Parts: sequence; structure tokens; C-alpha cells
Amino acid sequence: MNRIDDICLFLRVLDLGSISAAARSLDLSVAVASQRLKRLERDLGVRLLHRTTRQLHATPEGTALAEQGRALIEDLEALTSGLRKSGSSVSGPVRVTMSAAFGRQYVSPLLPQFLARHPGIKLNVNLSDQVVDLVTAGFDLAIRIGMLSDSNLVARRLATNKRVLCASPTYLKQHGTPRTPADLAHHECLLQVGSQGRQDIWTLSDTTGRPLAVRVNGRFESNFGELLGDATLAGLGISLHSTWHIGGELRAGRLRVVLPDYPPPDTGIYAVMPQRRMVPQRVQAFIDFLAEHFSDDLPWEKHLQQP
Repeated sequence: MNRIDDICLFLRVLDLGSISAAARSLDLSVAVASQRLKRLERDLGVRLLHRTTRQLHATPEGTALAEQGRALIEDLEALTSGLRKSGSSVSGPVRVTMSAAFGRQYVSPLLPQFLARHPGIKLNVNLSDQVVDLVTAGFDLAIRIGMLSDSNLVARRLATNKRVLCASPTYLKQHGTPRTPADLAHHECLLQVGSQGRQDIWTLSDTTGRPLAVRVNGRFESNFGELLGDATLAGLGISLHSTWHIGGELRAGRLRVVLPDYPPPDTGIYAVMPQRRMVPQRVQAFIDFLAEHFSDDLPWEKHLQQP
């Protein structure tokens, strides 16, 4: 940056015809301006100006620097001006990744309204249940559900993620309804397999609200929540689900809450970004928009009788 500033000073000297005039225009002392010009000549290893008592003339090397350097400075100023405008205006590209099921059910219906509100934004939405490295993959943010573990990321909580144990009426009729967490050992439990392996320990809350870990097992497991939901509806066992995922099935009576007195603890739904400072306004606008719709009146909790 020192060299760029010194080149700008050199161009100002040529434009105004003297070091003193250039110094005044940049609010510098003549001594400082002269020292910076000497530093530029020393760094480049050439003389840029012929100095006489009355005039300054550019050397051939100075003329070459003026011709090519001016274009470079103008391009740099145009670039930085564009970046400042991009960072402060609600326009430009936004790349976001999120859970396939959550994105399809609850974010997708909101996107036309968001794009109508911000016509200058170009939105790229990646639906995937894989937890990707945001920086490496080039995403501006992610919508993540559950417990967050990466301390290098910055998260904003958008909503509470309520969870329940559930089963179909058919399964409960055939196998009975568990009354205590210990009863789960005698039931088919449908297991999620994620990045941290087979999730065969379910954390519930006892009657005093303290966490209670229960080891469970079963014949069906999957890395995809939709399959576990289908298996639960088909009567294959008991599963642990977020209410946003199976709220419609609970409302319709196709699934029933199991062990309502021992609920899994709530987690969160978060907007996650790789950094805290200098968040572009277009990214902040998307986060604010989701928070506006998910903060209080959660669509998946409407008309849902809580256990």
C-alpha cells in the first residue's frame, strides 16, 4: 500500500508541476512528500524525476511509470469502489447451503418473497445434509440444525429446534407404549447415522429436567431423515425427530409422541457464517429475512399440541 500511495503522489506531482503543490493537495508537508518520492525511486531502483530549481521533468522511466501506473491506479480505484458498494448495498450473489428437508419444506416457500424484496440479489441455494467447509466450498453461510461444534464459525440463532420421540399408532398397538426411558431397550428404535457415527445414545430429560442418556438399538438406520420418517410411518419403530420434520404427521394423527414426560432437550436452528466482521449487507439481509419469519411464530409449530 505504501508503494501505491507513493505512485499516486508521483502522479499528483506530474499533474500539478511541483512537489509543494502536490503536497498541499494531499495535506502533506513538502519534506514528507520529498522523502516518499525518494523512497519510491529507491524501491524501483530508477530515477523518476529530473529536479531543477524551477521545474520538474519526468525521466524516461518516470514517463513509463506515469503512463502505465495511472491506468493501474484508476483500475484499482474502480475495483475498491465497486467492492465498497457491494459490501454496503443489498445486491450481488448470496450462496447458502442448508438441510435438504428443512430447505425444501420451510425455506423454499419464502424465497420468492425475499427475491422480490431485494431485486439486486442473485441467490444460489445448495440443499444437502452434508456439513461442508464454508470457506473451502465458497458459501457465504449455512443454515444448520442441532448442536454446533465448530468454534471458528459465527452463528446466529434463528429458531428453537424442538424434538420428540414418536411412533405410529400401528407400532404402538403391536408392541405397546413405553412408559419410562428404560422401556426403550425392549423396542425397535430407528437410528440416525451422521458425521459423528451411529447415534445410538438418545439424550432425554428426566422429570426434574436433568439430562438422561439412554442406549437404544434397532434393525433400521439411515443417514437421511426422510427415510427414518418413512420407516416410522410404516410402523418399523420409534424415532427421534424435530417437530419441523414431522409436525404434519403429528397433527394428522399418523404419528404419536412417545414418552412425553421425558422429552429430548431443545437444540437450535442457526445461520452460520465463516466470519464476524465485514458481513456483506446482502448476506445480512438474507439472515434477517429468515429470522423475521422464524423468530416467534414458527410455521411447523402451528396447531401442534405440545406434549
